[in-house]
Amino acid sequence: MLPFRMGTTSYIIPDDILPNVRYLADKVEDIELILFEADEKSAGNLPAPDVISELIDLAAKHDLTYTVHLPLDLRLGADSDQQSISLAKARKVMDLTRDLKPWAYVVHLNAEDAVDYKDWVERVAQALRLAAEWAGGEELLAVENLEGYQLDFNQPVVERIGVSRCVDIGHLWLDGHDALPYLQMALPRTRVIHLHGIGTRDHQSLNHMEDSQVRTVLECLVRQNYSGIVTLEVFNQEDLISSLQVVKRLMRGLWEKG
Repeated sequence: MLPFRMGTTSYIIPDDILPNVRYLADKVEDIELILFEADEKSAGNLPAPDVISELIDLAAKHDLTYTVHLPLDLRLGADSDQQSISLAKARKVMDLTRDLKPWAYVVHLNAEDAVDYKDWVERVAQALRLAAEWAGGEELLAVENLEGYQLDFNQPVVERIGVSRCVDIGHLWLDGHDALPYLQMALPRTRVIHLHGIGTRDHQSLNHMEDSQVRTVLECLVRQNYSGIVTLEVFNQEDLISSLQVVKRLMRGLWEKG
């Protein structure tokens, strides 16, 4: 048995969320619901209430938890109009999924339109405080590190309020970083970890990585008694199965090593 909860995304087989959860229910312990498409006028790919009810039943039957990935295009640090639109999108997702009792709501802090960084930080912190009321607590908002940004980009936001972190190891690898220093720094506030390999692109099987790279991450999690979610953030059966095999093989080696 792994010391953390092993998870993956809700798009492993080419079908909607509910068939994916049925397929994954005996393979993982947490499922990241990918709700990227919601906007202020459309439900996008948000599940209907009857689907939510079945997701609750599946969770109870299989001891599943859910993490919810909020829409990718949120602009929480933008001007008032754009910020309000983003907050409305986030609230729609949270209101619909609240009965699932998500382990965390994963959020991207995009800053494409940030002119003044300090002002952007204050706007984001203000927005996250409001979103936390809908989520059920600041700790349930997990701020993810993004590729292409400086490693400490989100740090001022995390220091201002009690949000959690989502450490995306794959993003660190994609940008050529040694993942261990960042993981060690962030782990005390980390609720979710995203793990995926870098092949021709990111979000591929861990088979694309050297064993030593993945082992270093797993060793750190074991050493620090991490008991949160590790999401294999891949999007097809082959990448999921092979990634699970990598994790189990390397964890078995760690156990045998003592």
